[in-house]
Amino acid sequence: MPLFNMQQLRAALPRNSRLLGIDLGTRTIGLALSDVSLLLASSYAALARGKFSANAREIAAIAQKENVGGLVAGLPLSLDGSVGPAAQAAKDWLRNLSDQTGLPAALWDERLSSSAVNRMLIDDLDMTRKRRSAVVDKLAAAYILQAALDASRPPPSETVAT
Repeated sequence: MPLFNMQQLRAALPRNSRLLGIDLGTRTIGLALSDVSLLLASSYAALARGKFSANAREIAAIAQKENVGGLVAGLPLSLDGSVGPAAQAAKDWLRNLSDQTGLPAALWDERLSSSAVNRMLIDDLDMTRKRRSAVVDKLAAAYILQAALDASRPPPSETVAT
């Protein structure tokens, strides 16, 4: 299945379905869910990253349970915006996941999302490294999904006074 941009993905979603945000880490896959109005993202879970087929089955089960209509995964571009090996791997992984689950998918620039979440957890919540490692991936997924939702939100309808 081809990857979409966020506007295309929003337009293709069935009514009252959610988006599943994905932060693909080397050891953990962070997950976040949108609400059905596609306004807010909330952290959902963190899965241990294992064999692709097992992770795809876990994600498909979550998608079915939570009425997910599309996937949004972080795209780890280089700081200069170029597509390096990590970004290409994320594209390939998401394309395969989309094929396995039958769900449309889009990528969203995730540069510095984990850093931003870590900074928030340290500065605002004074969390220890051990506690941060337990939540950073699912919070990064929510951060990525929220950015994608905000940037792809349709402009408000203009009302014409009569």
